[in-house]
Amino acid sequence: MSVRVLLVDDELLLRLAFGMILRAEPDMEPVGEAADGAAAVELARRLRPDVVLMDVRMPGTDGIEATRRLLREVPGTRVLVLTTFDLDAYAFEALRAGASGFLLKNSRPQELLAAIRDVARGDAVVSPRVTRRLLDRFAHRLPAAGDDDAGGGGGGGSDAERLRVLTAREREVLVGAARGLTNAELAAALGLAEPTVKKHLGRVMAKLGLRDRVQAVILAYECGLVGPG
Repeated sequence: MSVRVLLVDDELLLRLAFGMILRAEPDMEPVGEAADGAAAVELARRLRPDVVLMDVRMPGTDGIEATRRLLREVPGTRVLVLTTFDLDAYAFEALRAGASGFLLKNSRPQELLAAIRDVARGDAVVSPRVTRRLLDRFAHRLPAAGDDDAGGGGGGGSDAERLRVLTAREREVLVGAARGLTNAELAAALGLAEPTVKKHLGRVMAKLGLRDRVQAVILAYECGLVGPG
């Protein structure tokens, strides 16, 4: 099965370049292009792509609002955002909106292809340490624990109520992930096998209604489980 990709960027040359790269791959299929966020949401509703490669800085409806609307209106589609700098407020806001990761615009073609495949499989394309650096830098934008709009994507009720469904071990794994530990580092710190850590993380995301590890880490910050520094 080919990964169906929607290309969203206000620069025509970039859309053409990304399309050429994807068409050269037997497991990739660019299904459409959009030059702004509003058109991207409309196309995604109609085309139902697996992955949307989304620029964040566009005139009109930007990639952040488009990501928020798209994930609400086209369940199952995942968003990989494009940015210029790895520590970028736009990238941070896109992750909070539900994007599964971000990619630098100057990435090599093989990095682009690998990121799209990872996102299509349900993985997050942001390293744990980059996620932590982003959150440390922009944590002042997070709402205080208990605010009505807190939460990384899913579930209602207060932060305390949401976290109460976790076991003590699942909570430990969530805190470790939010501190930037990789699965291997978490396994060593908690005395667990790495597959067991992955299983715990999967349960955390399922119980809290989160899309991926990035959303889990953001929620940990929003709930006050961890803080900057």
